[in-house]
Amino acid sequence: MRYFEYGEPDVLTFEEVEIPEPGDGQVRIRTQAIGVNFVDTRFRRGPSSGAIFERPLPGKLTGDVVGIVDKGDEGLVGRRVVALSEDAYADYVVVDAQWITQVPDDMDVAAASMLPTSAPVALRALRSGVVTAGETVLVHSAAGGIGQLAVQLARMAGAGLVIGTSSTPEKVDADVAIDYTAADWPDRVAEAAPGGVDVVLDAVGGDVLRRSFGVLRAYGRIVTYGAASGDLIDVPMTDFFALRSLIGFSLLAWRAARPEQARAEMTELAGLFATGQLRAGPAVTLPLSEAAEAHRLLESRAHPGRIVLIP
Repeated sequence: MRYFEYGEPDVLTFEEVEIPEPGDGQVRIRTQAIGVNFVDTRFRRGPSSGAIFERPLPGKLTGDVVGIVDKGDEGLVGRRVVALSEDAYADYVVVDAQWITQVPDDMDVAAASMLPTSAPVALRALRSGVVTAGETVLVHSAAGGIGQLAVQLARMAGAGLVIGTSSTPEKVDADVAIDYTAADWPDRVAEAAPGGVDVVLDAVGGDVLRRSFGVLRAYGRIVTYGAASGDLIDVPMTDFFALRSLIGFSLLAWRAARPEQARAEMTELAGLFATGQLRAGPAVTLPLSEAAEAHRLLESRAHPGRIVLIP
């Protein structure tokens, strides 16, 4: 499934193609399930989403694929694995073997699909912010896939207070839940954490990122790992003079810079899911033919958990 024009979810189109062949260092996966990523709804809309989301046509859809290796490394053939794919909405995908993670046959597909992208981003964003015991952590978009995991991981890291914001705060499982679409959300954060927060995780960007500086205490850190709003802001130097820091994070950049550590963290996260210490939350499962509906659900924020497509 791809798209040949930008627009609403209905531009997603099936096409028949040859089954892909793996190259050197690659494996082919027979797909069992595909975890849908919010960023693809922005790519699908094209330039109207903002310059950072412009991609050439025809557009391919990323996704977190769960499936069985059926060709490539002989030691992996027949193994159940997960991997991030750049062309994921398909019966078969080809991925780099170094970035697959083996998962138990009985692991839930929603949990397994969190391992390539959502969980590593949540874990590394927190560790980039150097969260320590007793600190206050503010997680924006806390009802989303990454946000839900970040809330759980912040607690595991010993955070004293976890505040989550969302446009649907009733779906946030943090110590304090706040609606960030309300103009006074920073006041609500200040009420919950009178001394300010130590770490902010943000993938919204724009005004939410800009106003997050105002809720930081001295030596507070913001980790930004996306800009779903499409608004890339300029940050005044005075924010840094106030002993506040802004740290950027990208999963692909992290993999390139620290590949061994990135792979080790994927294995670490697989263990947390397998033992139930980390939970994927409620999932919606749809057939691949209803990918347009999956995108509508993501854009409406009607479902807070994982959305999974089944070929």
